[in-house]
Amino acid sequence: MSSKRKEIVPVQGLVKPTGVWSVVTAAKPGRMIFVSGLLSKNEAGEIVGVGDIAAQTEQVLQNLQAALSGAKATLDDVVRVDVYITDMSKFPEIHSVRRKYFPKDPPSSTMVEVSSLTDKRCLIEITAIAVTD
Repeated sequence: MSSKRKEIVPVQGLVKPTGVWSVVTAAKPGRMIFVSGLLSKNEAGEIVGVGDIAAQTEQVLQNLQAALSGAKATLDDVVRVDVYITDMSKFPEIHSVRRKYFPKDPPSSTMVEVSSLTDKRCLIEITAIAVTD
């Protein structure tokens, strides 16, 4: 189910993103879904992929899919993500995984490096905003 409320806005005069995100995403009025920061915890609450940014990114994005599904939304409905990571040098590995989850029309995104997350074993945390009918 793809959101007709989401539009990727072409922007001239800015460099093309080097990762998996869009510079500007517009959304028509609709039902807004706000997803709190998600870590790489599985359903049992265990940290998945300790020390492995690709495995943790995969788990976080699977968790995001599950959260959205509960709200009757999909990754296609996501208009913005904020990504918190503990090591910016892992940018290419993170975006390699993100590309699988956002293969077309990725959301707007901000990624920042932080000194620590709520569990020191976690390397990444993602929040999201989605818009549906």
